[in-house]
Amino acid sequence: MLTYSQFAFVAALITVVLALIAYIWAVAASHRASTAAPTRTKALVGASGDLVDELDDLDEAPAVQQRARSSSGLSAATLAGYGTTLMRTAFAFLTLCLVLRAVATGHGPFVTQYEFATSFAWGILAAYAYFEWRYRARTLSLFVLPIAIIAMVYALSWDKAAEPLVPALQNSVLLTIHIVVAIFAYGAFAVSFATAALTLWTPQKWRHLVPKDEVLDRIGYRAVVIGFPLDTMVLILGAVWAQIAWGTYWSWDPKETASLVTWLIYGGYLHARVARGWTGKRAAWLLILGFASVAFTFAGNAIFGGLHSYANVNR
Repeated sequence: MLTYSQFAFVAALITVVLALIAYIWAVAASHRASTAAPTRTKALVGASGDLVDELDDLDEAPAVQQRARSSSGLSAATLAGYGTTLMRTAFAFLTLCLVLRAVATGHGPFVTQYEFATSFAWGILAAYAYFEWRYRARTLSLFVLPIAIIAMVYALSWDKAAEPLVPALQNSVLLTIHIVVAIFAYGAFAVSFATAALTLWTPQKWRHLVPKDEVLDRIGYRAVVIGFPLDTMVLILGAVWAQIAWGTYWSWDPKETASLVTWLIYGGYLHARVARGWTGKRAAWLLILGFASVAFTFAGNAIFGGLHSYANVNR
């Protein structure tokens, strides 16, 4: 069963890389189209209030779509559609990987760094799939999918052997809820990071291919609105778990401290945006800082050890 789980993992990694290639190819084709037809609009806010991405908008004008064809004859819209299909296929493979591993080990795939990283990648793909479906913002893939790929490559650097639950993890129900909530929170934060990265780091000549800054700001804010309450639950459930496992609600363990810092950064972002009116690049830098803290929270115990070092199975 573990062997089949690993096969599904490899299939997911290959497929998500192909999805990223398809999205990049679509952006390149869209850039050629916009160069040939400079009157095309950027990402739009539709009459219904939905956020519409340039890559979804190309099929409205056959002449522009013809110019958007790549050297292989595929249009940007077609390539973006392939990217979406491949991304969803990768998500299905990764889901199968986690299910098979859970069946084989008898517990959720949340014990080792390999399992954490794989679950983290799954949460990122789940969050991106939702935001792509809800807001049709496919250009977010240019930064979201690389994070998922990095998480999966990081997972491959760790031992893939199944490990029994250590005493601190014997409360499997609380463990499962705690980790699942964290996975969804960090997946949402990855989407917010992508909006910030597009705002800050898109070269000027490519700006017409990504949503306007105010649209990216709205998507990033909505991602944090989803992720922050979940992250709050992570802290609360973690404290309860710590009391049960170690006899104290808080011990300033490196992972606990990093989790608190992450919560404070995103709480500060929400306060700055709502109470102080921070938008655009100032808010984007807070989202970058927040996700840097997420990455440290995720992998910090591998560097500094602490009470969460049970996850550091030999590489």
